Amino acid sequence: MIALILGGVSNFILSVIQRTGYLGIFLLMLLQSVNVPVPSEIIMPFSGFLVHQGVFNFWLVVSVGALGNLIGALLSYRLASLLVKNGLRERWRILKFLLSERNLELAQRWFNKYGNASIFFGRLVPVISTFISFPAGLGKMKILNFSILTFAGSLIWSTFLTWLGFILGKNWGILGIYFHKFDYLVLGAILALIIWWLWRHFKRS
Repeated sequence: MIALILGGVSNFILSVIQRTGYLGIFLLMLLQSVNVPVPSEIIMPFSGFLVHQGVFNFWLVVSVGALGNLIGALLSYRLASLLVKNGLRERWRILKFLLSERNLELAQRWFNKYGNASIFFGRLVPVISTFISFPAGLGKMKILNFSILTFAGSLIWSTFLTWLGFILGKNWGILGIYFHKFDYLVLGAILALIIWWLWRHFKRS
């Protein structure tokens, strides 16, 4: 079932890039950074393969990918800020549960202490890069620092993935197998953290 879903997502990504070119890369990387699980590990290596084929320019692909990531990250950051500022948290019980005063305080403390490192290195880790912007918005991280670190991390990640696709050429698709295995590891760690957080939350309640 999972393989079928991943195959469908991959075909969608390839179709978008083939039809819309650089705009497709930008939009897909934007979605990847705005909490939509569209894997950059397919977007950028395939674009790198097209660089190998002479269809795209290497540095233009990298720049467009990193810029899409930045815009998507800013949208996710802004969404988190609006949930807190506009009273939506108070209107919806599930949001008030997930975004309790204690959790907001913890998010603030986390980004005061580790914010810069977590944003930069989070951009270099599959799965985490998709969602890292949201807690940054909740933690009220300084927008300038957030933007610089997000773009820097995204630029490195986009360069690396595009280069891999370029080097591997028509064999770029084998990257997906290895990255998806790593995705499961990261997802498992995130799930364990969520279970631990819920256990602590209900235990204190």
